[in-house]
Amino acid sequence: MATEKIILGIDPGTTVMGFGIIKVINKQMHFVQMNELMLKKYDDPYTKLKLIFERTLELIDTFHPDEIAIEAPFYGKNVQSMLKLGRAQGVAMAAGLSRQVPITEYMPKKIKMAITGNGNATKEQVAKMLQSMLKLKTLPKNLDSTDGLAAAVCHFYNEGRVEVGKHYTGWDAFVKQNTDKIDKQ
Repeated sequence: MATEKIILGIDPGTTVMGFGIIKVINKQMHFVQMNELMLKKYDDPYTKLKLIFERTLELIDTFHPDEIAIEAPFYGKNVQSMLKLGRAQGVAMAAGLSRQVPITEYMPKKIKMAITGNGNATKEQVAKMLQSMLKLKTLPKNLDSTDGLAAAVCHFYNEGRVEVGKHYTGWDAFVKQNTDKIDKQ
């Protein structure tokens, strides 16, 4: 009997949210889709968050993923950018949690390492490796969608491993795993 699983990968952002979907059949990856939600034209940050939430729900309701892999925001030089990314990630996670889809969070270096073997790989290197792995004819102009696809592929490669990243199965699990952070505020 064939075992099937659909994994939705998300690269959150308030300018562009990239996403990719793979189907796993009998431990073999198959490309389903990748795309981007373009948010540049919206000035209001709350409109952007609403659109991220709605698009994530639409993806869940259309493709019925069994799991979501999401790229974690990383600390760069700009704290405001990290805050915006964290909000984008949070609303995408909230959409998944509202539909009871388990979520695993991966650091960008872990995703790059899973795809290329190099945690410092460029977006272009990740995209080219995905193109080769999944036999994609062309790559998109913007590489946010390949970053979302990379999160899904990373999750596939890390399946069954202990301590792959933060993993939430629903609101209760999220609250339980983050109570110490909430209590400190």
